[in-house]
Amino acid sequence: MHNDPPRPKRRSLRRAFVAGGLVLALAAGGTVWWAADRFLIPHVEVADVAAYEAQQAAVTATPSPDATPEAAATTTLTDTSYSDGSTSVTVSTVTTGTGADIVTYYVADVTLGDATDLRSAFANNQFGENIIQPTSEIAAANGAVFAINGDYYGFRSTGIEIRNGVVYRDEPARQGLAFYLDGHVEVYDETQTSADALLAAGVWNTLSFGPAIVENGQAVAGVEDVEIDTNVGNHSIQGDQPRTAVGVIDDNHLVFVVVDGRQSGYSEGVTLPELADIMTSLGATTAYNLDGGGSSTMYFNGRVVNSPSNGGERGTSDILYVAG
Repeated sequence: MHNDPPRPKRRSLRRAFVAGGLVLALAAGGTVWWAADRFLIPHVEVADVAAYEAQQAAVTATPSPDATPEAAATTTLTDTSYSDGSTSVTVSTVTTGTGADIVTYYVADVTLGDATDLRSAFANNQFGENIIQPTSEIAAANGAVFAINGDYYGFRSTGIEIRNGVVYRDEPARQGLAFYLDGHVEVYDETQTSADALLAAGVWNTLSFGPAIVENGQAVAGVEDVEIDTNVGNHSIQGDQPRTAVGVIDDNHLVFVVVDGRQSGYSEGVTLPELADIMTSLGATTAYNLDGGGSSTMYFNGRVVNSPSNGGERGTSDILYVAG
C-alpha cells in the first residue's frame, strides 16, 4: 500500500520556511532602518543656529563701557587675496612631483585681526546629526569670503563642539583642537576637560577630528596608525588621500591646506606624514588633520578653488570661514 507523507509535516515545514523568511526580512529591514537612521536621517538638535547664538551672545556678552566703534577698514579683494585692513587671506596653489607621484594642494595663509574673525557655520543653519550641505552653499549663506570644510561633527555623536563661543556638544572622546579668544590655538585631550571648562578658559571654537600631525614644530610620529573613530561606517584615514588641515604659525596667524587626491595625472593625495611635512614647510608649529576624502574643499571669493575627489562637492556638516 502506498502511504502519502503526512500533510501536517509539510505544512509545518512550509510554516517554518515562511517564519524564517519573515525573521530574515524583519532583520534586514531593521538593519536598513538602523543604517538610515544612523547615517541618513537628519536629527536636528538646534533648528535655528543663528538665533540660538544670538541669544547666547546676549546672555554672555559684557561689552566695555569705554569701547568705541572702530573706523571702517578699506577692503581689498582679488582672485587670490582678501584684506579688510586687519584680517587678510592669501590663497596659493602648489604642485609637486610628476606622474604617479604628482600632488596638487591649495594653501590659504590667514591673518586675523581678531580671533573671532574666524567663525564656524553649520549646514542649513542647524545643529545635529546627518545634516549636510556643500561647503560653498554654507559659505555663501554666511557671507564668507574664505571657507574650508570642518570636522564633519554630524557624522558622530561624540566630541566637544564649541562654535562661535557657544557649547553645542560635550561628549569628550578624542584629541581636539581649541581656538582661544586671545588668538592662540592648541591641541588638547577632550577626555581631560569639559566644554564648560574650555569656555571659561576663553575658547572660541573647537574641532573634534584629528589627529594632531605637527606639535612643537615637529611632525608627530605614528600618525599613520591613528584611528579617529572605530564605529561602524568609519573609513580609513591612512594611505594617499585628499586632505584638509589647519596649521598654526603664530597667534592669530593660521595656514589652511586642502590637498586634492584620487585624480590620476593631477593629484594622487598624500599620507598623514606627508601632510605633516607640508604643514611644517609652511612654518606651522602645530597642525591638525580635519575631515578629508570627498569632503576636502576650499572656497574663496564665491567659488570652490580645488577639485574635490567626487567630481563635485560632497555635503558636509560644517565649515570654518572668514566673512567678507
